[in-house]
Amino acid sequence: MHARMSNPIIEACSHRLFVAVVLMTTLAPAWAQHEGHTEPAEPAQVTTPSRPGPEHSGHGDMSMQGGPPPPDARDPHAYAGGYTRHTGAYALPPSQGLHMGDEHAYSAVQVNQLEYLRGDDNESTGYDAQAWIGTSYDRLVIKAEGEVASGEIEEARTEVLWGHALSAYWDAQLGLRHDSGEGPERSWLAVGLQGLAPYWFEVETTAYVGENGRTALRIEADYDLLITQRLILQPSIEFNLYGKEDEERGIGQGLAEGDIGLRLRYEFSRKFAPYVGIEWAKKFGDTADLARANGEESSDTRWVAGLRFWF
Repeated sequence: MHARMSNPIIEACSHRLFVAVVLMTTLAPAWAQHEGHTEPAEPAQVTTPSRPGPEHSGHGDMSMQGGPPPPDARDPHAYAGGYTRHTGAYALPPSQGLHMGDEHAYSAVQVNQLEYLRGDDNESTGYDAQAWIGTSYDRLVIKAEGEVASGEIEEARTEVLWGHALSAYWDAQLGLRHDSGEGPERSWLAVGLQGLAPYWFEVETTAYVGENGRTALRIEADYDLLITQRLILQPSIEFNLYGKEDEERGIGQGLAEGDIGLRLRYEFSRKFAPYVGIEWAKKFGDTADLARANGEESSDTRWVAGLRFWF
């Protein structure tokens, strides 16, 4: 009996053939599925629950939740159904009534300028303040502006006005103005406009009608230029025009006087800010002639230091 001899070449071929058969057997189902050769699997049987009855209706039957409204129901699209804030079945008693912001009265006092002024040959103290009390739409406004030198009032303007909001940025004002200081006192009927112009300019324009046919117009504007959130440079202008000469008070017809100021303030808080600056004051036309005739200068440059605050 002869022993079987092993052949290395035959064994290697047999081993490779065995590996190939195993790989084909393993990958054939996946390859066939990828190529679309396998039959799709039967879908799983899903049991659908029965549709709810009318007592448990969902969105499918589009029925109204809670049933139809009663015959006397109020139309949801009607405006308030006749009810008002203070009357009707749902009105709160006065002790529990709600109040909006525009129903409350507020007040404020703002001193824009309280300053020491030093010119070429004079010194004085100036003030420019405004106070008001009222609601968002109607308020009582008091304005005061003037200068005091050597313990005496050189000139002063005081106004008592009723202000009414025309828009979010503008108030119409109507009231009285009274001038005092050097010369005889004068009273005026005042009507004006105060507010915030485009590009954040604070503007006041007021026309006046006085005794004996006197008329006047005052225009004032200022702007806050923020160098930082606390350091603010404020340029300002003011012009006064008169329709009739008033020699007793040193006022001529036409453009009478104007001030141009530049003040730099530092706001330790929004309510408290010291400042320094410079102001140019000039008289024009007939008013300048009257000043020179009385031995006064028609123009002056003054350094200022003061305080701005409000509460």
